[in-house]
Amino acid sequence: MANASQQGALAAGIVPFVTRSAGVLPAAAVRAGRPRSVAIDATSDESLVAQVADGDRGAIALLVSRHQQAVYRFVFRLIRNSAAAEDIVSDVFIELWRQASRFEGRARLSTWLLAIARNKARSAMRRRVDQPLDEVIAATIPDGAPTPEDTLHAEQRGALLRTCLERLSPAHREIIDLVYFHEKSVEDISAIVGVPAATVKTRMFYARKQLAALLRAAGVDTAQS
Repeated sequence: MANASQQGALAAGIVPFVTRSAGVLPAAAVRAGRPRSVAIDATSDESLVAQVADGDRGAIALLVSRHQQAVYRFVFRLIRNSAAAEDIVSDVFIELWRQASRFEGRARLSTWLLAIARNKARSAMRRRVDQPLDEVIAATIPDGAPTPEDTLHAEQRGALLRTCLERLSPAHREIIDLVYFHEKSVEDISAIVGVPAATVKTRMFYARKQLAALLRAAGVDTAQS
């Protein structure tokens, strides 16, 4: 397992994160020990985590490259503050470095990371007096390269969707985000949120029902949903 000096060195490499158009990239991408290419590698997450537990900085760089954007988007939707989200993402991967030996592989690594991110985001929100806990907005991602008219239509639908999502309860917004933006299963969501699978299913049912009603009221056809 990585010792204290290795943890400190990694923290210096992961932090700070910088925001770019394609997502969030580490400023130095784990400066010490970065492989020549961290974008393409067929090694499984589980194997990389095992290597991280042995202090492999190249392995943590690969995992950062694979998962940082999804973690950032998830955190940003929770706290709506880019600087705070970047700090939390950094903390998540430092936590992975420190706790890699505890990863048992019972859930996917992405699920484990989002659970850590959720806990850190909620802790950060509790510390902030200017950001209510229920301000959760799911970002919409445009598809392909549409025409200007398609873009306008997508933007209008996206704005309506965000407005409707804001009217859901925090628990229901969280479920919608994990299901549709992160494509998580009921079991994954149960592990991330820390509630029984039956509770996840109940929240999912009412979240979908309420969101559909809100969208219909806003003039969006949900017949094909």
